[in-house]
Amino acid sequence: MDRQTEQRQSMLFVNNMVESAIRIGLLLLLLSFTYDIIKPFIIPVLWGAIIAVALLPVTKKLERTLGGKRGLASALIVLICITILVIPFVMVSGSIYEGVARTTDVIQSGEIKLPGPTQKIADIPVIGEQLFSVWHLFATNMEKAIQQFLPEIKGFLATIASILGGALTSLVMFIISLAIAGGFMAHAEKISSALETVAVRAVGQKAQQWASLMAATIRSVLLGVVGVAFIQAAIIGAAMFVFKVPAAGLLTLVTLILCIAQLPALLVVLPVIFYVYSTGDTTTTTLFTIWALAGGLSDNILKPMLMGRGVDVPMPIILIGAIGGMLFSGIIGLFLGAIILAIWYELFLFWVNYEEQTELANDDTEPSKQAKSETESH
Repeated sequence: MDRQTEQRQSMLFVNNMVESAIRIGLLLLLLSFTYDIIKPFIIPVLWGAIIAVALLPVTKKLERTLGGKRGLASALIVLICITILVIPFVMVSGSIYEGVARTTDVIQSGEIKLPGPTQKIADIPVIGEQLFSVWHLFATNMEKAIQQFLPEIKGFLATIASILGGALTSLVMFIISLAIAGGFMAHAEKISSALETVAVRAVGQKAQQWASLMAATIRSVLLGVVGVAFIQAAIIGAAMFVFKVPAAGLLTLVTLILCIAQLPALLVVLPVIFYVYSTGDTTTTTLFTIWALAGGLSDNILKPMLMGRGVDVPMPIILIGAIGGMLFSGIIGLFLGAIILAIWYELFLFWVNYEEQTELANDDTEPSKQAKSETESH
């Protein structure tokens, strides 16, 4: 090869490399702009897909009842879900607003009177004496107590306002997600077919199996995490309402949020038990304690029963994925984390059993090859 040919090939290589780099750079720039445009819609669309997968079996049953009207069935399911979301939010928000307004009016009028602490409070180990003195100060000299703890009170009120604002934003996001889910459910077959084509193109013939696994995992997490959280909140909330615990509705909502976030319900239950213990008699305290603790610890029985149903993936894999995903990316990570770990588990099993599957495939092909050669010889 002469020097001139080498220079020409070198120039051609450099030109191709520069051209490829420019094309890849333009593609990355286009992807960056596209991501910025669709970023506000990613979370609602993901939630819409998750809700659609979870509620599609219910929609199909309602569709048969309505004579095959899928659109009407989807719209009814969405309206029911929005109603279930909005009514408790309005009730709890109104209760919090009225409570704060009433407390502010009473404090400004100077008519507020708190019952003094009992000796039971002072007898509590470690924190009893300090808690007794603070409670006694609020009961005997409210104005001085407010002045002393004014920064903490302002911080508490700011936290409540922030929580309400975040809850309102989340409510709007969920309503949008439900509307998107309604569209997904109404056209489930077409969307599923299109996604399956793309998935097969991207990851091969295992795409359909993984799609089924993803759908089953979503339903498993919904039942094993959100379903268990609702059951726990219902049991604990019923105990609070029966024993007339103040702000029972708000405490029940906080319990539900904690349980969905995979935090122990005892974070709410134990302070309420302490309140009942300090204000009620022994019988009331015992009954409430048994009831509330049964609800707070019921997830230890319910999760193994409900999580992992319909999925050929061990329950600890689903649970670890759900908790890790939630810690990484919030509530939606409950589902994404479980799905990702389930797929990795299937990939691991495929890798472990690859040689065995290859041998079985070879054993199946050898008789067919032998029969073919015998046919050709005859």
